[in-house]
Amino acid sequence: MVATVPHVSLKIHFILNPASGHVRRRPQLAEQIRRFMSAHSLDAALTVTERAGHATELATTAVRCGYDMVVAVGGDGTMNEVASALVGTPTALGLIPCGSGNGLALHLGIPLRPAAALETLLSSRPRPIDTGLVNGLPFFNAMGFGYEGEIAAAFASRHARGLAGYLRVGWPLLFSHHEEICRVTHDGGVMELPKVFTLAVLNSDQYGNKAVLAPGAKVDDGRFDLVTIPRVGVIRAGVLLWRIRFGGISRTPEFTWCRSSRFLLERRASGPFHTDGEPRPATNRLEVTLRPRSLQVLVPAGGSV
Repeated sequence: MVATVPHVSLKIHFILNPASGHVRRRPQLAEQIRRFMSAHSLDAALTVTERAGHATELATTAVRCGYDMVVAVGGDGTMNEVASALVGTPTALGLIPCGSGNGLALHLGIPLRPAAALETLLSSRPRPIDTGLVNGLPFFNAMGFGYEGEIAAAFASRHARGLAGYLRVGWPLLFSHHEEICRVTHDGGVMELPKVFTLAVLNSDQYGNKAVLAPGAKVDDGRFDLVTIPRVGVIRAGVLLWRIRFGGISRTPEFTWCRSSRFLLERRASGPFHTDGEPRPATNRLEVTLRPRSLQVLVPAGGSV
C-alpha cells in the first residue's frame, strides 16, 4: 500500500501529454512540475509522451521499476492510458487534470488548476476504485455510444480542444444524429429501448465539464450507472443541459437510468463508441464488465469516492 503522504523515500513518475488541450496552453507546465519536485525534494521523474499509447508504455515501465505512484498530467485520454498500466498493481494513479472533460478528477475533488493539483498530491491518500472493460478495452470514468460516440469520433480529429471545441462539434450533430433501438441486458433483466439518442455507462457521477449524469454514483460500489437520453427539441435541450449541469437529471422524464455490474448493449447497426472520450471502432455489440476495486487512485484528504 502506498503511504498516505508522499515524501522523499517514495518514487513518483509524472507522465505529461503535451498534446492535451490545457497543456498546450501552458508550455511552462513541465518546468513547473520540475520546480515542484525540487522544492519538495521528491524522488521523482518527469517524462513527456511522444505518441498515442506512449503513456501506457511509460507507466508499464514505471511499475516494473518500482515507482510507488504514477501521475498522469493531461486529459481523460492520458488518464486512461496511464491507468491501463496500473490496474491490478500496488502503484497508485495520481491526476493533474489538464483536459477538456476531467470527469474522474472532478468526481474525486481534484483541483483543476495544476498548481493546486500538485500541492494536493502531498496530502492525498490511495483509495481502490472499480474499473471497467468494454469489449476488452479499459475505461475508468465513462464509455458510451450514439450522439456522444459521434462527438468523440469528430472531436478527435480537431486541433481546437476544450468545451468550445466540443460545442462546435456537437451542435451540428445534435440535428443530424438519429435515435436508434437498443437492447440492454443487465443484472436485473433486459430493457428494450426504442429511442436512444445517446447512451453512457459511468463509473463516477461526472461525465466531464461538471456535467453530472449519474447523481449519487460511487467509483467503489461494484456497480456502473447506465444513462440514456432520447432526442429532444432545442428548448427542451436547454432545460436538460441545465439539469445535467446542476445534478438534477433524474427529474427529467426523458431520462433512463439503471445500475448494474455488467451490461450487454446491442443495437441494430454498427456505430462508433468511446472509452473515456477516446473514439473506438464501430460495432453493434458492446459487452461491459466491472473489475471491482482494481485500481489505486490518489484522493485528496477529506475527499470521497
